[in-house]
Amino acid sequence: MKFLPFSKQVGAVLLSVLVASLPAPAISAEPDAFFRTTCAAKAGESGTTVVTGRDGWLFLPAELRHIGAGKFWGADAAKVSKATKPETADPLPAIVDFKEQLAARGIELILVPVPAKALVYPQAVFGEKESALPAGLRLDTVHQDFYKQLSTNGIAVLDLMPDYLAHRDDAGTGVLYCKTDSHWAPRGISLAAEKIAALLDGKDWLKKARANAAVKTVAKEQDTEITGDLAAMLPPDASRPKEKLALKIIGTADSAGATPVAADKASPVVLLGDSHNLVFHAGGDMLAAGAGLPDQLAQTLGIAVDVVAVRGSGATPARVNLMRRAKGDPQYLAGKKVVIWCFSVREFTESSGWAKVTLPPAK
Repeated sequence: MKFLPFSKQVGAVLLSVLVASLPAPAISAEPDAFFRTTCAAKAGESGTTVVTGRDGWLFLPAELRHIGAGKFWGADAAKVSKATKPETADPLPAIVDFKEQLAARGIELILVPVPAKALVYPQAVFGEKESALPAGLRLDTVHQDFYKQLSTNGIAVLDLMPDYLAHRDDAGTGVLYCKTDSHWAPRGISLAAEKIAALLDGKDWLKKARANAAVKTVAKEQDTEITGDLAAMLPPDASRPKEKLALKIIGTADSAGATPVAADKASPVVLLGDSHNLVFHAGGDMLAAGAGLPDQLAQTLGIAVDVVAVRGSGATPARVNLMRRAKGDPQYLAGKKVVIWCFSVREFTESSGWAKVTLPPAK
């Protein structure tokens, strides 16, 4: 008898079969547990690079795997994390350490985890013939528990889920996430910018920054058509649907909006994190320019922000970039008042790890 060698691919198949065979919790009794089980099963399907939902919605398997992982901090972290080192699996110590380093320099930290698309639009995950969840449920109970842990440790967290669930189906405004891409859509970005600005409004330092270097912006509406990164990852024989989105392009008033608002390294506001800070802002593979979170914040805050974001993990690499910037300019952190750390929630388990990153000594 010839035996096949055990590999990660074979293991993924076995895991998928095992998860699929487990009895799912009753939807009415434990909808969050039911949804986690469903996401884990779909993420574990062999050879899947993109999960196809209903009505043209596409999902990243890593996002669904994260949802299905359950609790991801404390003793559970190493069991579910993709971290390369077990000691960096738990995001909590690294976040607390970063907050304390910033606080010692008089800098506030605001954590802005971008909710998973599947948790905002859970009905879209299911195929047409599968059972659907009732609308309006908040299924991110695991994330809520983690945010409570962060709050206990003095971390300010902007929880976008209540507003996203309240506005996900607003008529005439567009969806909050791209259907064919792994990022949020312009409407989701605008909502996040409004909530961030509301947290900072009234700060004395912001009033001063506006008075000294106010940014006058103009906005124009513009439609665009994209082929999202998830559509691009579909099998070669699959059609790659295009998606139409309405953008709000922000530009400087003196150029009638033709010139995007430039990032300002001297800004008191640092926008740190993953590609959710670059999409619709950086152009090229980030789909558009002038309509991303840095641009929307420039308009809502009245000042340009500094952007320290990466096309990759917003967990450790983004903080490493911030550390390098601070080392290159000893005065860089002196004028900072707030770091807005914005990244996808899937980073909590799907990043390569949450290492502590030491900032240069305060000057």
